Amino acid sequence: MSKISQKKQEKVMSNIVSILFENSPEALFTSEISKTEGRDEEFVKKLLLDLHKKGLVIPIKKNPKGNPYLRRIRWRLSDNAYIAYKQRQ
Repeated sequence: MSKISQKKQEKVMSNIVSILFENSPEALFTSEISKTEGRDEEFVKKLLLDLHKKGLVIPIKKNPKGNPYLRRIRWRLSDNAYIAYKQRQ
């Protein structure tokens, strides 16, 4: 497997933020984001975790009834990221 350059990773992260903004306030599963972006789920999950460390996305680990997901995570933009992205539009 070849290594993806940092520049391309940044571009994919930007696309992920855009996807989450377009679907806001709905939270999306990692699998939905990876299908939309056309990338491997594990790669997208790694990028989402990087975005979480930067404070741009928030993981949601419980379903609407409050039960924890066993193997899935939904993602949404953080409030600060949403406001910043909306101002750039």
